[in-house]
Amino acid sequence: MSSFENTKIAFRSKSNYELKKAYFLFRMMSNSTLVSLGDFATKLALGLHLPVSWAVKPTLYGHFVGGETIDDCKKNVKALSEYNLKSILDYSMEGGQSEKEMENTLAETLRTIENAASNPNVPFAVFKPTAFASAVVLEKASAKTPMNAEEKRQAETFKKHVNILCQAAYKADVPILIDAEDTYYQQFIDDVITEMMEKYNHEKAIVFNTLQMYRHDRMDFLKEAYKKAIAGNYFLGIKYVRGAYMEKERERAAEKGYPSPIQPDKDATDHDYNEALKFSIEHIDKISVFNGTHNEYSSTFMTELMKKHGIAPDDPRCYFSQLYGMSDHISFNLAEQGYNVAKYMPYGKVKHVLPYLLRRAQENTSVKGQTSRELSLLITEMKRRKSS
Repeated sequence: MSSFENTKIAFRSKSNYELKKAYFLFRMMSNSTLVSLGDFATKLALGLHLPVSWAVKPTLYGHFVGGETIDDCKKNVKALSEYNLKSILDYSMEGGQSEKEMENTLAETLRTIENAASNPNVPFAVFKPTAFASAVVLEKASAKTPMNAEEKRQAETFKKHVNILCQAAYKADVPILIDAEDTYYQQFIDDVITEMMEKYNHEKAIVFNTLQMYRHDRMDFLKEAYKKAIAGNYFLGIKYVRGAYMEKERERAAEKGYPSPIQPDKDATDHDYNEALKFSIEHIDKISVFNGTHNEYSSTFMTELMKKHGIAPDDPRCYFSQLYGMSDHISFNLAEQGYNVAKYMPYGKVKHVLPYLLRRAQENTSVKGQTSRELSLLITEMKRRKSS
C-alpha cells in the first residue's frame, strides 16, 4: 500500500459538505455523454454571448479555479499553506488574443511575479507562450519558414515579452515556469527559453522549460539541453509533464503525412517520464526538477530517487505539483512528509478560464482511471468519517 492511501490526510482541508460536493462533481465528470453535452452547450452559449457563469461558477470553476483575481486567490493560498502546501497562480489566458490583450496579459503576469516575490507560499510564477503570440507566428518560426515583415515583428515582440517576464522573475528571485505547447509551435519556444536560461540561470534555475514526455524525442532533448548548460555554465530548470495534446498531435501528423511525434503507447511515455526524473536527480547539481504529475508511481519514484541520492525532502531544487482540485491524495500526503509540493491554481474570469475547465472535464473523462480513482478516494473518506 502506497503512502497516498491515507484519505484522512488527503481530505483534511475539506468539510463534509465540500467532500460531498467534490464527489458529485467527479460523478458528473465520469459520464462522457454529460461532459460532451456540457462542452457543446458551453461553447454554444459563449458563441451566442449568453451568460454561463451561473452554471460554471458553483461547479467546475469553484473546484478547479482559485478565483477571478490574485486577491481572490489569497484565501485559497492561505488555506493550503496551513497543510504545508504551496500554490502557483496561473493567469488563464490562452491564444487568439489581440495585441492589446497580450499587453494586458503581460501586465497581469508581471503582477503574479510581484505577488510571488512577496508571498512565501507562492514559490513560482508561470505563463503560457500562446498568450504572447499567434499560432501562425509560432508555427512559422518553429518550422523556420519564410515570414512577412509583420510576422517577423510579432516573433520579435514575443521574444521581447518573454525576456521582460524572465528578467522580472530574475530580479524578484522568483523561478518562472514556461508551459509547453503543441510540437509544431515548440521549437521556437524552446529556442527562446534556452536563450533566457543562458541569460538568467547562472546562479541557479530561474527560467524553467516544460518537457511533455509523451513526445518520443524529449529524452534526447533533455540530454542535449544538459550538455548546453554544462558548456554555457548555467543551470537547467525543467518541469516535467506527460502531455496535453496527444489526439490532436496524432491526427495532425496523419493528416499532413509526417511521423507522429507522440510515443507509441502509455508505457513508453511512463518509461521516458521516469527516466527523465532519474537523469535529473542524478544531475541535481545542474538541474532543478519540477515534477508535474498526477501519477502515483512517478511521485513515489522521485521520493525514492531523492532518498537514494541523499537529497532532503525540502531541497528547493525538487518540487512536486498537481492541479488545484485534483489528486489531493498525492499532494497532501507528500506535503505531510515534508516534500515541496505546489498546487497549480488557475485564476481569471469565467470566459477566460473556460478552455482550461473544459480540458479538465474531458481529461477526467478520458484519462484511464483518473475519475474513478478520485471517486474511490472520496468514497473511502466519506465512509471513514461516517464510521468514526
